[in-house]
Amino acid sequence: MKLGVYMGSFNPPHKGHIKVVNYLLEQKLIDKVLIVPTLNYWDKNDLVDIKDRINMLKIFENERIIIDSTNNKYIYTCDLVNKLKSSYPADELYLIIGADNLKEFHKWKNYQELLKEKIIVMNRDNININEYVNKLGRNSFIILNDFPSINISSTEIRNNINNKYLDKRVLSYIKKNHLYGE
Repeated sequence: MKLGVYMGSFNPPHKGHIKVVNYLLEQKLIDKVLIVPTLNYWDKNDLVDIKDRINMLKIFENERIIIDSTNNKYIYTCDLVNKLKSSYPADELYLIIGADNLKEFHKWKNYQELLKEKIIVMNRDNININEYVNKLGRNSFIILNDFPSINISSTEIRNNINNKYLDKRVLSYIKKNHLYGE
């Protein structure tokens, strides 16, 4: 089975995140997706509690979208991938990243090891994906040029909570639990 691994802060999970997941499933690029929200780490220390982010993501869970609530402690993507390879030995892992991650990918811990995996790159912020992929080596990457670029910022959403970029169930959860100043 082709298992997509979508790791991030999801602070909050928004329509752009779910659009990516649904697109990959509809295009049959992956069979299932494992969404792994992360704890606070070096460049993200203002996240709402992991339990709230997991609960918001669980709104989207079904037989093909799995919300991982056990592997959230990993700071480095390489550590998570190694754990998942042992947890899902029969599956082929596909790491899902936004094009914005390519700019610093060469600085990721053990990025050379990650290049042995399949990496799906989603358009974002009109970034020239080929420029970065050519430097890193094309073999690992599946570039989705036909996917419309997503320019949704979680920071902007947190600063102006509204229904435009949030599923109504996520918005309701945010308001009910007084998250992001609501």
